[in-house]
Amino acid sequence: MIEIIDKVTNPEVLERAVERYRAKGIILPTFKQMENPELIPGKIVDQLKNIGLWDNHPLNLFRITWKNEPKEFGGGFGKVNYLEIPKEITGVDAKIVMVLGKYFPTGAHKVGAAYGCLAPRIITGQFDPTYHKAVWPSTGNYCRGGAFDSFLMDVTAVAILPEEMSKERFTWLEEIGAEVIATPGCESNVKEIYDKCWDIRRNRKDAIIFNQFDEFGNSAWHYNVTGKAIQEVYDDLKTSTSRFSAYVSATGSAGTIAAGDYLRTQHPQIQVVASEALQCPTLLRNGFGGHRIEGIGDKHVPWIHNVRNTNAVTAIDDEHAMRLLRLFNEKEGKDYLKSQGVNPELVEKLSLLGISSIGNLLSAIKTAKYYEYNQDDVIFSVATDSAEMYVSRIDELAIAKGKYTQLQAALDYEGALKEQGIDNMKELNYQDQKAIHNLKYFTWIEQQAKPLEELNQMWYDRGIWEKVFHQTERWDELIEEFNDRTGLLK
Repeated sequence: MIEIIDKVTNPEVLERAVERYRAKGIILPTFKQMENPELIPGKIVDQLKNIGLWDNHPLNLFRITWKNEPKEFGGGFGKVNYLEIPKEITGVDAKIVMVLGKYFPTGAHKVGAAYGCLAPRIITGQFDPTYHKAVWPSTGNYCRGGAFDSFLMDVTAVAILPEEMSKERFTWLEEIGAEVIATPGCESNVKEIYDKCWDIRRNRKDAIIFNQFDEFGNSAWHYNVTGKAIQEVYDDLKTSTSRFSAYVSATGSAGTIAAGDYLRTQHPQIQVVASEALQCPTLLRNGFGGHRIEGIGDKHVPWIHNVRNTNAVTAIDDEHAMRLLRLFNEKEGKDYLKSQGVNPELVEKLSLLGISSIGNLLSAIKTAKYYEYNQDDVIFSVATDSAEMYVSRIDELAIAKGKYTQLQAALDYEGALKEQGIDNMKELNYQDQKAIHNLKYFTWIEQQAKPLEELNQMWYDRGIWEKVFHQTERWDELIEEFNDRTGLLK
């Protein structure tokens, strides 16, 4: 049956972790503190005033939150960072709002997903920071987040990612001291990553693999932290006629889309929409292929995806995402948007959207058009990271396509935004959902040796997901006990 992490399994390993963290001055934040930084002790908040957002300092574990002040050094905490995308860009009456991952350490929210996987193992004695290495298999920001969390938690990190990912990722990983393993292929080559994980399992006893695609700590973090952050933004924005109508998320590892499970507890009527690349339409058409929307690995259904809670699937042409990357970031593109009546201040903020964020935006536009939403409907999505992560991709596009011009900006504005339609979108009924869930069998049972009873449990035991998502309550108790034992908060 699916493991619920709720007790210490190895007291001796736990004691070594306590001793190590006491010596290193490492304090672990609770999940409640990530939801609500007002709960962070004042002395920690004061010390953060002298620490940069990306600094490799253990107190930056307390900046794993959507509520960081948007500044590079010494920031405190405030409200959730978000961006409302206006009709001049979306072409739809519905409000489309995106919460921003840019202001997490490393510039992406994956530091939270990684913490949700590593911390529970440390506080229960399942991971020994004096011996074990943390392996972070990823197609994007997760291995960055895992490497960052590992460094701050005095753990050696091993990052596994496809060799065709952006060079910014590889450079940063090497700088932070992670062991980097590049596997063959691009964004869609997830199986090659899993194959390397099997090799590590067989040959390295000191390595523990934190696979975001099957670690429920990933989805539990997003359910509790991301879901509640989005709800707070909605509470601030809503009017007397507002409706929370949809939540859109790339499937990726199925961590971020788990925020939709929380949001449905507050808004039972919402549509939870999964976004993927048209060039690899795994959920839409049981398809395959390679694509350029970095960070949404596919060709399989993640083990931790609660497919019962997904109402529709959209597929985005990666060419549209790449064109908008240039439109939103090159001077000619920004000048054109301003000429179309887009607020100049908003135009300068569009660089807060990375490639997968643009994909989410396009899926939100499709969703608004498909369901014929009006000005009272509010759609939320997530900007996982910013264009800062993809400067090399913009340079590559300039080399391949030539200098960006006003004419090209006009073509991209009309073709990728205004003409975005409801094609390549499917509303899921019960049998559709079950068919997608059953696809897990081929990856996880046949290839990854998961128990068949767990696959069935995820579909038929409707209470299991509530238990999975609410593990954080017990984890917070164990984190507080751990910090008490180190004595660092006294």
